[in-house]
Amino acid sequence: MGRLVLAGTGHAHLPAIAAIGKIIGDGHSVVAINSGDMHYYSGMGPGMLGGVYRPEETRFPVRRMIERRGATFVKGRVASIDAPGRCVVLESGERISYDVLSCNLGSEVSWSVPAASGKDVFPVKPIDNLYTARERIVSMACEGRLRVGVCGGGPAAVEVAGNAHAAGKKGKSGGCRVQVFSAGSVLGGMPGRVGRMAEARLVKEGIEMFSGHPVSSVESGAVQLESGAVYPHDIVFLATGVRPPAIFSASGLETGPDGGLLVNRFLQTPAFPEIFGGGDCISFAPRPLARVGVHAVRQGPVLLNNLLARLNGGSPYPFEPQAGYLVILNLGGGYGIFSRGAIRFGGRSAFWIKDFIDKRFMLKYRE
Repeated sequence: MGRLVLAGTGHAHLPAIAAIGKIIGDGHSVVAINSGDMHYYSGMGPGMLGGVYRPEETRFPVRRMIERRGATFVKGRVASIDAPGRCVVLESGERISYDVLSCNLGSEVSWSVPAASGKDVFPVKPIDNLYTARERIVSMACEGRLRVGVCGGGPAAVEVAGNAHAAGKKGKSGGCRVQVFSAGSVLGGMPGRVGRMAEARLVKEGIEMFSGHPVSSVESGAVQLESGAVYPHDIVFLATGVRPPAIFSASGLETGPDGGLLVNRFLQTPAFPEIFGGGDCISFAPRPLARVGVHAVRQGPVLLNNLLARLNGGSPYPFEPQAGYLVILNLGGGYGIFSRGAIRFGGRSAFWIKDFIDKRFMLKYRE
């Protein structure tokens, strides 16, 4: 029978992890590769930064989940994929062979200016960076008023800004000064009213918004804009959008314009039909998809079905993306913004809805 290798243990692989017992029962073996023993749920990451959730509430113990079901867990990072040889190569040099491979390797922060440096510069990916940042904010805010800079204008940037401000309130100094620097308008990819609602909320909380101010460089202690202006900061977050890892193009696999693994409507690589993918690391050939968690979550059951079909012989299902999807932003302090279609509102009720959805998702797969 076959060997299934799961490269990454993100949202799109959770149904496959839950079904390991069935896969092994069908006579196959399963190997899962991940850089850590835990997988943090991105939807609750800003809440972890703001102190609404403890770290253990926001993560899946994927190593334990995998090993308890009888599969092999390998702690390591994927360096490349030898598709003709059907082998995954880790950074350690270890080679892991497969009959069927599924990739859910996530994304990394897209950063086009000179490399940021310093211990207090935090990219928003991986998500566990946000807990480290929270500890620093609370600690530094106890010593005196804190200055926090956020680079970016998308959903991650506004959520981080609001929750960093909330975290700063935990300090005895009475809070922190938060500034947001975006090259374009805030939440420019979302309906205009959502951006205006988010900006109004952040400004009301005392957060300064610098829209249309591209950042030229970031170092520990300062953010410099293309205009030449320099703003001193104690902590800086990089939330300038995400991109797929460079693994696929470096491995000679076909990729989309953004470097994601190119997959068809069955989440399958056309040139190597034994390779599948889901989540932020793919480029969906039928049409571009926003890199939002809802797509990864909805891809999960389709991916599981198609992996089983490849292993056992059967019919794959196509992935049909939603035409529109729910977005709820957590802006810190128990305040959220709800947006779906023409329905948009802000307040505590929006946050409560998000909290309910996120906790239900965690309970569905978490042991």
